[in-house]
Amino acid sequence: MRRDPKQGVYMIGVVATRYNIHPQTLRLYEREGLLRPSRTEGKTRLYSDEDLERLEFILSLVRDLGVNLAGVEVVLDLRGRLHQMQDEMNRTLEAMSQRMRAAGMDPGESRTPATSTGLVKLAHKGLVKRN
Repeated sequence: MRRDPKQGVYMIGVVATRYNIHPQTLRLYEREGLLRPSRTEGKTRLYSDEDLERLEFILSLVRDLGVNLAGVEVVLDLRGRLHQMQDEMNRTLEAMSQRMRAAGMDPGESRTPATSTGLVKLAHKGLVKRN
């Protein structure tokens, strides 16, 4: 498996020591599908910086919040979906901005001024239907 040379790779013993967990815990997380370290030709697990970030998130759920492994799986799945939705939203916004530019409009220009919080001020009557 090819890796970015800027990313570090760590063997299971180093990761276990660094996070004060047993290597068997890392193997369990892999069996449960929570972690997916790469492997050498000799089948040695290699954990990337990205894997370590995911491990830190898992450990914070388990240690700090008391979430069981089934719950961790659900949270990670939802987190992945959230990232996919955010990526899709960004692509949609970029496509809309390109369409606006092609139509001669400035996508950064807003019709309704927003407050410093990013919220739009309403009239004292609340929402008012416009004709």
